[in-house]
Amino acid sequence: MSTPDVIEPIDPTMAPSGPGCADCEVATPKGWWFHLRRCAACGHVGCCDSSPSQHARGHAAGTGHPIVRSFEPGEEWFYDFTSDTTYAGGPELASPQHHPEDQSAPGPADRVPTDWVRHLHR
Repeated sequence: MSTPDVIEPIDPTMAPSGPGCADCEVATPKGWWFHLRRCAACGHVGCCDSSPSQHARGHAAGTGHPIVRSFEPGEEWFYDFTSDTTYAGGPELASPQHHPEDQSAPGPADRVPTDWVRHLHR
């Protein structure tokens, strides 16, 4: 993992779209996620590549916003989908920095199937 001199495109003023995957929340039926990623350009919160729906990657492909930051407590790394590069750090983004600490992972707890491990992408 490295730390780049400049990471683009990032808008540090954009707040996250919410505490969970924005796309899973509006799906019918509502989805669930393993871990969350936050778009560094617009704040859209999506689910990770291990999650069943992989909404963060879909958002990056659909919008041209290639940089995400982990939205997990205690994680500050960035990832670039176009170069498949993980960066140890980058600019401070608008708060909050992660989903609520009492929110389960996977989550939300009431929508996670009992056999959730079987549904993960590897």
